Amino acid sequence: MTTPNFVILYVDSPEKSGAFYASLLGREPVESSPTFVMFVLDKGFKLGLWSRHTVEPAAAAAGGGSELVIAAADAGDVDATHTDWAGRGLNILQAPTDMDFGRTFVALDPDNHRLRVYWPDGQ
Repeated sequence: MTTPNFVILYVDSPEKSGAFYASLLGREPVESSPTFVMFVLDKGFKLGLWSRHTVEPAAAAAGGGSELVIAAADAGDVDATHTDWAGRGLNILQAPTDMDFGRTFVALDPDNHRLRVYWPDGQ
């Protein structure tokens, strides 16, 4: 079976969301148009931001129904990333907390897509 290597989020404004993710990820997109922005991340993983107003077939779901998950370097990095993102004004849904799988927090992007940062327990 093939391995997924590309996630597309449907957004209200690809240009606005592209600027948000460029700042958050510390890198510029490799492709940018009024309807689509794409980032190539580590190990070739791609993040696309597609206008929910132009995607075909039309998308019925809005943000919040899934999570983009980001692994932290360690448990302290979870807290440091939370402090950074809160300082940038991101809406924090869940403050850093220890759960059965490890340390985590959840924030929202401008389109209410959930962004989870975590460090697995026991690593």
